[in-house]
Amino acid sequence: MAAITFYGDQAGPFDIDMQGSGLGFYGAGSFGASVAVGSYQDNTYITDGDGVLQGPKSNNVKWTHLLSGEIPVSDNLLLQKIPNADATLNIRFTHGSAVQVQNAELRIYDRTTITVGATGVTTRVAEIIHTSPSSAITGSGDTQWIAASGDSTPVPLVQSPGISGIAGHGSSTTPAARHDWYVAISARPDSIGSKTKFGMYVALEYL
Repeated sequence: MAAITFYGDQAGPFDIDMQGSGLGFYGAGSFGASVAVGSYQDNTYITDGDGVLQGPKSNNVKWTHLLSGEIPVSDNLLLQKIPNADATLNIRFTHGSAVQVQNAELRIYDRTTITVGATGVTTRVAEIIHTSPSSAITGSGDTQWIAASGDSTPVPLVQSPGISGIAGHGSSTTPAARHDWYVAISARPDSIGSKTKFGMYVALEYL
């Protein structure tokens, strides 16, 4: 049976299954802290759709520049210097047998219509492909953040990355029973108030 599962973690093996929950983006301090309008988040937590139920803390990657992001206890890093282990989210596709995956893409939408972007928030997304734990090494993921918004700006993901994303360098056709993508996500409110018309959708083809 085919399944797509989302995992969060804090600099570890990505073993926190969100199970229908989601990510919440918060300001400096801790869970529930507001993010100033026009600024990007300082903390990321697993939470419910309204962002009020506190779950485990997850990796935080904060947008600082078109080409770079800030991870905790680190200076700004170029996106290709950020290891998989520090990505915000692991998107995992599993199947009962080894398959190839193609045309995978991520969309940020309004939780109603996947073609419509989120309301009141600007979201930056970058795919991370960096299997080494060392930020001294350059990976091969996105070099720039993508301002994801519904149908107008989806985020393409590499094809057939295999387990841990290790095969996802270039146009892989590697069949596997598990394929992993790692993404950095950073969000900025464009107006005051909680942003609940704000969701993520992942689609792909397999053969």
